[in-house]
Amino acid sequence: MPLNDDDFMRYSRHLLMSDIGESGQQKLSQARVLIVGMGGLGCPVSLYLTAAGVGSISICDPDRVDKTNLQRQILYETADCGNLKVACAKDRLQALNPSVVIDTFPCPIDEKIVAGNYDVVIDCSDNLAARQLINRVCYDERVPFISAAAIGWEGQLIMFDFAHCRDLCFNCIINHSSADPMMNCANSGVVGPVLGVMGSLQAVTVMRILLGFSLHHGEVQRYDGKRGQWFSVQGSSDKECSVCG
Repeated sequence: MPLNDDDFMRYSRHLLMSDIGESGQQKLSQARVLIVGMGGLGCPVSLYLTAAGVGSISICDPDRVDKTNLQRQILYETADCGNLKVACAKDRLQALNPSVVIDTFPCPIDEKIVAGNYDVVIDCSDNLAARQLINRVCYDERVPFISAAAIGWEGQLIMFDFAHCRDLCFNCIINHSSADPMMNCANSGVVGPVLGVMGSLQAVTVMRILLGFSLHHGEVQRYDGKRGQWFSVQGSSDKECSVCG
């Protein structure tokens, strides 16, 4: 569908970029993505992808807004406490960009939801079991998968281009990093802006995929907010992996 007058105004800063332009904006408007978890990561991811004009965004989270969330989950307000996160998020996101379709799943993630014909699946959950399920289904469905996490002052992002690369997955990373607390961070303290940094990086990575830019499959990016430092390492495959081995 061609861009209309409102689109040309709304996305003007994308249209000025030679590597996005009108054709790139149309790619974004035709894309379907799934965000699993609408907490400290899911909030900035969903805001930036909605603002960017990604055509269809599904959000999955069974939780209700709690006052303890408000320190870092920037979509929600005090008055939202007790309400479903996905319902509150949908209202805010559609107010930001009414042309984006927001579908909600107020339930735990399951295989059927992940296998919903998405262009990218974005893991913003806070537990290892959910990440393992997403990884397995995305690998089987050959769907790109981006996972992020944060604890304290530190954040991590891992990207998998399962559409083109089949020799390394999240399960391999787990097998090499089983003692890393970043893998399971449901009950850990965290600095709110660190989640904002990692969620923003997830959104950038999603746009790279949707626009057809290259992706560093299996690269682990780490951010140390206290020291203001980044570093990255290439993940290694596990020949005994139960998913991709």
